[in-house]
Amino acid sequence: MVLITYDVNTQTLEGRTRLRRIAKVCVNYGQRVQNSVFECMLDAMQLKMVESQLIKLINPQVDSVRIYELGNAYQRKVRHYGAKPSFDVTEPLII
Repeated sequence: MVLITYDVNTQTLEGRTRLRRIAKVCVNYGQRVQNSVFECMLDAMQLKMVESQLIKLINPQVDSVRIYELGNAYQRKVRHYGAKPSFDVTEPLII
């Protein structure tokens, strides 16, 4: 389990464009659990790929990305309270 968070400066059109692109990358790899927070089940190769994509998209002068590797025992490390319950990311998603 990997937690990806980002903060993008959206005061300019370019910043708003970066925000949308970063969100699209994250959606491809995991579940959005907050506006700029994604829970992702990634192997080492996928983690390198998403990290590389995100680093290329951000403006390091005004944006930031944080990646937290929670590991396989993530259930004991994550507590959730309130709205927006998550689904089990290890199970197949049927829409």
